[in-house]
Amino acid sequence: MLRDKNLIPLSHQHQHALALCVRLERAVQAGDLDMLAWQSEIQQIFVGEIQNHFNAEEQELFPVALRFAELSRLVDELVTEHALLRDYFALATERTMDPAKLHDFAKKLSAHVRKEERQLLETLQRLLAPEELAKVGAALANALNETGVDQASCTIPDPATRLRSRKEIDKH
Repeated sequence: MLRDKNLIPLSHQHQHALALCVRLERAVQAGDLDMLAWQSEIQQIFVGEIQNHFNAEEQELFPVALRFAELSRLVDELVTEHALLRDYFALATERTMDPAKLHDFAKKLSAHVRKEERQLLETLQRLLAPEELAKVGAALANALNETGVDQASCTIPDPATRLRSRKEIDKH
C-alpha cells in the first residue's frame, strides 16, 4: 500500500533507521567494527532523530491506534520495543555495547521499524478517514518538529562506520 502523505515523515525516519541497520549488519558480517565510532553514531542518531520520533509515536500515533481493538496488542508490543531499544541506545551512550549487542540491536531495530510500517501504519491508513489522517499528520508534524532538528536531514556516517563497497572490504 502506498504510504499516505500524512505519515510520510515517519516513514522517512524509518528509512534512516533501516539504512543504519543495513550498515551495521554489513560491518558485523565483514568483521569491520570500530565499536567507539558505531556507538557514537548510534547515540547521535538517537539524540538527533529517534528519541523525538519515539516520543511523537507514543504521544500522537499510539493513542489514535488504541481506539481500535485490533491494534491494542500491536501498540503494546511497540511500546515494549521502544523501551528495549532505548536500553540499547543507553548502552551506546555509555559506550558499553559489544559486537554481539550491536548485531542484536540492528536486528531488533530493523524488525521494529518493519512492524510499524507493515502493520501499524498500513492498518491505520485502512481504518482512518482522510480527515482523521490529516489531523494525525498535523499532530505528528508538530511533535517531530519540537526539537528544532531538520527532519529532512539524515545523519552523515562517521568515516569509520560508513558503508564500504565490497572492493574496499576485500582490501582489508
